[in-house]
Amino acid sequence: MTDNTSGHTSGGPGITQERRLVTAIPGPRSQELAARKAKAVASGVAVGLPVQVVAAGGGILVDADGNQLIDLGSGIAVTTVGNSAPRVVEAVTRQVAEFTHTCFMVTPYEGYVAVAEKLNELTPGTHEKRSALFNAGAEAVENAVKIARSATGKQAVVVFDHAYHGRTNLTMAMTAKNMPYKNGFGPFASEVYRAPLSYPFRDGGLDGAEAARKAIDVIEKQVGANNLAAIVIEPIQGEGGFIVPAEGFLPTLVAWCRENGVVFVADEVQTGFARTGELFACDHEGVVPDLIVTAKGIAGGLPLAAVTGRAEIMDAAHAGGLGGTYGGNPLACAAALAVFETIEAEGLVDRARTIGKTMTERLAALQDDDPRIGEIRGRGAMIAVELVKPGTTEPDADLTKKVAAAANAKGLVVLTCGTYGNVLRFLPPLSMPDHLLDEALDLLAEVFQEN
Repeated sequence: MTDNTSGHTSGGPGITQERRLVTAIPGPRSQELAARKAKAVASGVAVGLPVQVVAAGGGILVDADGNQLIDLGSGIAVTTVGNSAPRVVEAVTRQVAEFTHTCFMVTPYEGYVAVAEKLNELTPGTHEKRSALFNAGAEAVENAVKIARSATGKQAVVVFDHAYHGRTNLTMAMTAKNMPYKNGFGPFASEVYRAPLSYPFRDGGLDGAEAARKAIDVIEKQVGANNLAAIVIEPIQGEGGFIVPAEGFLPTLVAWCRENGVVFVADEVQTGFARTGELFACDHEGVVPDLIVTAKGIAGGLPLAAVTGRAEIMDAAHAGGLGGTYGGNPLACAAALAVFETIEAEGLVDRARTIGKTMTERLAALQDDDPRIGEIRGRGAMIAVELVKPGTTEPDADLTKKVAAAANAKGLVVLTCGTYGNVLRFLPPLSMPDHLLDEALDLLAEVFQEN
């Protein structure tokens, strides 16, 4: 394979944008680290692909054995602007030399305020907003529930089938899938209820409004609007299988929430910040949430999360009721501001649309020749295929594992997801050059032909 630097984009100076295999995957040095990991790290911390990454940038991960892998995972939608994106590196380097921490609740600093101002500006809706910063998506989801309960004086929370909201006690209760997220970890927080989601591939062809009315009927009968503080939903589900609700589902839920004094919370942890071909997934249908939760792609790989929403709701929590030692860490805030700048300067919303068009067209061509591909879905650079037994909608988790493993062996990082374990999900960094994306899709075609 010839060396090709022409496709080099954001991040990882000196990394050629080409796939290169010099050992089997994983190679000997990565296997050495895996052996160390087994002795030093709790076994509950599992690893999908045991390669020891030493550098990354553009659409490439470099491992300790010199292999260069094409990255279709972005650290689970985190390195959206590219790994070690130049603006992020520069901003964090500058900040780390100034100060690394004070705790915003003790002695505040401008970076936190600037991130809050930018979130208030960028998130859906023109109403007056406030933001609060946290460390991770689950923590932010939990705080969104706290805020909604404070604002409404009600306790119940409704989530949906196939939802994933995190690994804390409350967010485990909100998450649908038992293994590996919940099994053996209960009892869980109370006053969490589940409603049916619009799942077009599996719900009998209900349109969005019909599916929403079905969910609302369950909510009204089993919970009651008078008891309900918030509905929390991923506009496009992440771990649940990249399920895109039918058009009209989200707006119908929002209208019901408005009529009944229920806070509508959009969990955009995985979908936020240009990933879906809009700045936020809610923007595809003009949905304006009362509260929006963001994390993952917000800070280019540094730990940061946020809750942003209507000022009167956000201000309902008493002084001192929100916060945390590391929430809005100055390094993460510097990174986030650089991410916002990068998205705008590099036109990454449009780039996500282009990537999504390419992926959807290529995967549709595969589907035409392979009845095991039941559905292709997603938006922008958040695309998935659901694999089934040919001629049925029966999930094929074994095939999904086999395809992912074969892709990994060819130097292609692919993630799986879905309640039934039968969904391949693709989250390329938006910095990935076209030739690498094309090669990744060529490799996928090879894998399907060989398995």
